[in-house]
Amino acid sequence: MNDQTANLKRGEKGALLNIAAYLILAAVKLVIGLVYHSEALRADGLNNATDIVASLAVLIGLRISQRPADSDHAYGHYRAETISSLIASFIMMAVGIEVLIGGAKAVVSGTETEPSFIAAWTALGSAIVMYGMYVYNSRLADRIKSSALHAAAKDSRSDAYVSIGAFIGVVTARFHLPWIDPVIAFLIGIIICKTAWDIFKDASHSLTDGFDLKDLEPYKHTVKEIKEVSRLKVVKARYLGSTVHVEMVITVDPGLSVKEGHEVADEVEYAIKHEHDVTHVHVHVEPEVINKDRGTN
Repeated sequence: MNDQTANLKRGEKGALLNIAAYLILAAVKLVIGLVYHSEALRADGLNNATDIVASLAVLIGLRISQRPADSDHAYGHYRAETISSLIASFIMMAVGIEVLIGGAKAVVSGTETEPSFIAAWTALGSAIVMYGMYVYNSRLADRIKSSALHAAAKDSRSDAYVSIGAFIGVVTARFHLPWIDPVIAFLIGIIICKTAWDIFKDASHSLTDGFDLKDLEPYKHTVKEIKEVSRLKVVKARYLGSTVHVEMVITVDPGLSVKEGHEVADEVEYAIKHEHDVTHVHVHVEPEVINKDRGTN
C-alpha cells in the first residue's frame, strides 16, 4: 500500500464519523423541530439529512480513489474523490433551495411560532458537536491532503454556524419575537447554498485542470536553486484528486551528455517531490540555445 492509498484509507474514518454524527443529529433535530414547533431547527435538521448523503458520496469517492491504475486509468482513480465533492455540492444546493423556499413561505405568510427552549439547547449542543467535527476533519484533511475531506470539514463548520443561527432564532422567538424563527430558517437556506457553491467552485476548478498561478511559485524557486539548470522554460500543474502532477521544461548546458542531462532531470524531480510532497513530476530537458552575438536566449 503506497502513502497516498494509506492516506485515503485514513480519510474514510473522517467520512464514517460524519455519517454517524449526521444520522443522529438529523433525526434528533427533525423530531424536536416538529414537536416543539421550530422552523429554524427543522431547517437545520434537513441540512444535516443532506449531509448524510454528501458524506456517503465522499466515502464512496475515497474508496474508488484507492483503486490502482489500470489500462483505462493510467493515472489512477484519484479524481473520483473530487467528483464526490461535486456530487455533494449538488445535494447541498438542492436542500438549500428547499429550505429557502420553506423559510420564505413562512415569512411571507406571517407564520409565527413560539418554539420550546428544548429546541434551543438542541441547536446549541449540535453547534458544539459540528464544530468539533470541523476541527477533527480539517486537521485530518491537512494531514492526508484530501480535497473531499476538506469539503466535508467546510460543511461541518457551516453546519455549526447554522445551528448557532437556529439557537438564536429559537431564543428570540421565546422573547415574543416569533417571526425571527422563520427568518433564521431562510438565512440558514442561504448559508447552505453558499457552502454548496463554494464546494462546487473548488471541485469544478480542479476537474477542469485549474491551478492557481501563485501555487507554482514554490516549484519555480526550487528549480532555480539547482545550479545545473540554465532556465526553466515551462512549468504547469494540475490536481488529480488530492495529488498534484507537475510538468516542466528546463534547459541545460548543451555540452552535457544525454546521461548528464538525464541526471539533472532526476535531481529536479527528486527536489520537487520531496520538498513539496508532489506525487508525479515530469521533466523535459532541452539544450540551452546560445547566440554568440546576443548571449543566451
